Amino acid sequence: MCKYTPNLSIVVPAYKSAATLPILVERIDALWKQLELDDDSRELIIVNDGSPDSTWQVICRLAEQHTWVRGIDLMRNYGQHNALLRGIRAARFEVIVTMDDDLQHPPEEVPRLLEKLQEGCDVVYGVPEHEQHGLGRDVASRVTKLVLQSTMGAEIASNISAFRAFRTQIRDAFANYESPSISIDVLLTWATTRFAMVKVRHSPRLHGTSNYTLRKLMTHAFNMLTGFSTIPLQLASLIGFVCTLFGMGILAYVLGRYFISGSTVAGFPFLASVIAILGGAQLFALGIIGEYLARMHFRTMGRPYSVVRDITYMPVSVAPPESTAITSPEPAKVHQSQSRH
Repeated sequence: MCKYTPNLSIVVPAYKSAATLPILVERIDALWKQLELDDDSRELIIVNDGSPDSTWQVICRLAEQHTWVRGIDLMRNYGQHNALLRGIRAARFEVIVTMDDDLQHPPEEVPRLLEKLQEGCDVVYGVPEHEQHGLGRDVASRVTKLVLQSTMGAEIASNISAFRAFRTQIRDAFANYESPSISIDVLLTWATTRFAMVKVRHSPRLHGTSNYTLRKLMTHAFNMLTGFSTIPLQLASLIGFVCTLFGMGILAYVLGRYFISGSTVAGFPFLASVIAILGGAQLFALGIIGEYLARMHFRTMGRPYSVVRDITYMPVSVAPPESTAITSPEPAKVHQSQSRH
C-alpha cells in the first residue's frame, strides 16, 4: 500500500469511451481499497467532452452505482485539455490525478505517483516505460514535447505525460485563465518549478483508436507556441534582421560593381529573386503577428474554454471550493447548467 494517501481527486476526460469507462471505474474502485480511502476523501470526476455516443449515459449510470463518481457533460467537443481544466476546477481534494479514459494509464500505478509527490514535488508525471502508440503518433508526440520544452522553459517537458499527479493548490495560479487555447502542462509551470517523473507501466489500448492524429498533435504544438510563448515573434524578428543584412549585402554588391567596373547588375531574374525573398520574409512576419492579434481578439471576445450542459448529482458531505462549487437541489439524476465557471 502507498505510504502517502492524501484525499484524492481523479480527473478523466472522456470521448467515445462508453466501452472502457465501466472497466476503468472497476479498477479505480480497487485502487480506493488499496489506498484505504473512504467516500469523504475520494472522487472520480469524468468529463464527457461532447461524445456523440452513449458515453454520458454510461457516466450517469456509473454515478448512480458509485457515490464517488461525478460526471460533467460539456455542450460540445472542446478538446482534451479544455475538458481537463473543467474537471480540475471542480476537484475538491488536496491532490489531483489526471489520466486518460482508454486504460493505457493503469490506475494501479497511481500510488507510485503519490509516493514521488511526497518527496517534496508539486507535480509528478507518470512516464511510460514503453510507449504503446504507433510510429507516427510517437514521432508527433516527440515533436510536441520538444515544442513544449521550449515553451515551458523546464527540463521536465521532454518527459511530460497525460498521466500526472499534482497538488490542488497549484490551480490558483491559473484560476482566472479563460482562453479556449489551453495546455495544462504550461499552466502548471505558472505555479511551480518543482517537477518530477517516475517510470510507469503503459498498457495497450483495449478499444478503438486514439483521437490524437498527427495533424491534431502538430496543431496543438503550434497553438502552444503562439499561445504561451513569444518564440514565433522572436523568429520573425530574426528573419527580419537576416533579410536586412541580405539587403545590405545586395546593395554593397551593386554599388561595388558600379564603382569598380562601371556597370550595373542586369537581369530581371536577379531583381525578382531579391524581391521575392524580402517580400516572403515580410509576409511571414505579418502572418505571425496576425496570429497573435487573432488570439488577442478571441480573448477580448470572452470566448469560453468550455460550457457545461449537465452534471451528475454530487454528495454534499464534502463541500467543494467556492470557486468550483456544484450543487444540486435534489439527490436525483442531473440538472442543467449553461453558466460559464
